[in-house]
Amino acid sequence: MSQPVYRRTVPVMGTLVTIDVVSDVARDVAGDAGADAAGDAVNRGAGQGSAPLEAAVQRAFGWFQQIEERCTRFDPQSELVRLSAHVGVAVPASAILYHAVQFALAVAEESGGAFDPTVGAAMETRGFNREYRSGRPVRTAPEGSSSATYRDVRLDPQRQTITLLRPLLLDLGAVAKGLAIDMAAHELRPFENFAINAGGDIYVSGRNPKGGPWSVGIRHPRVPDCAVCTSGDYERQCPSETAAEDGSHHILDPRSTRSALSDSSTRPAHAAASVTVLARSAMLADALATAAFVLGPAEGIALLERFGVDGVIITPALERHATRGMRSDYYGLSGSTILPDAEGPSVDCSGGSDRPSRAI
Repeated sequence: MSQPVYRRTVPVMGTLVTIDVVSDVARDVAGDAGADAAGDAVNRGAGQGSAPLEAAVQRAFGWFQQIEERCTRFDPQSELVRLSAHVGVAVPASAILYHAVQFALAVAEESGGAFDPTVGAAMETRGFNREYRSGRPVRTAPEGSSSATYRDVRLDPQRQTITLLRPLLLDLGAVAKGLAIDMAAHELRPFENFAINAGGDIYVSGRNPKGGPWSVGIRHPRVPDCAVCTSGDYERQCPSETAAEDGSHHILDPRSTRSALSDSSTRPAHAAASVTVLARSAMLADALATAAFVLGPAEGIALLERFGVDGVIITPALERHATRGMRSDYYGLSGSTILPDAEGPSVDCSGGSDRPSRAI
């Protein structure tokens, strides 16, 4: 027998974010009651006894809105864009923006620049500059910012300031949504059983409505308390006609400011079409998926192993490269099958007992 589910979906951060909470409190929620695709009860509205649940969900969505307001490059009035106007000046930053930039710079350093949050100008130049609600192009990159790197950003942890050493535009798209998911999960923790789906970046906790482990994304794994994030070359093609003709996409290699290599006919050992990462933190999974995509199968898997997380990289030729934990637990099959049968062990998001997780 399925337990009741409280579900709410909100458009934010350029995607649809859905929160499901499995709780008996949902029985008290008045209003529409229907069934989702799996036949589980879905309740919406307000009812006696549901106030704490609805307040927690509201706070969870509030994090998405706050982080978008602080960290988006598509709003000229956002804190991130206003930071670009102050070159060579130590600018006091909010806790949200400071933490997001600090985390992004740490991943940039660890990945040798394969991940770099200073690609905002390059993204804008290649046509990834349309505000998702209005569709209008937004130009916020300062002049002369095309050659900046993460080394041009300085942080002062004591004063919590950010200094840009040269004109540049930060792009925190690969960490901000993960941060929002993590903060939303913190708000929902008292309810134990819940799922957050932010456009395919997922965090699940506890049990699904039928009392079993959540099934996420790539059919298997089955995951308790885990974030699963994927970067792929198939989601957003470059809007400019010239770039679109050669298959350019939105995941840029910061070292060349071009789309990360995904053409298996040129350098197959270095190409990736999709990277999925499992980690305790959605912010970490999101950032490492992008970095591993840029690095390609060999270096990408090495990066994930260094951080003690699990993941799988699929090449354009549909070859599979996986971390040790993914190989032993989920991909111990012969042949070239990408997706194994859904039955199997639960995912250990810590990265396996023999590999300590790495903190940033």
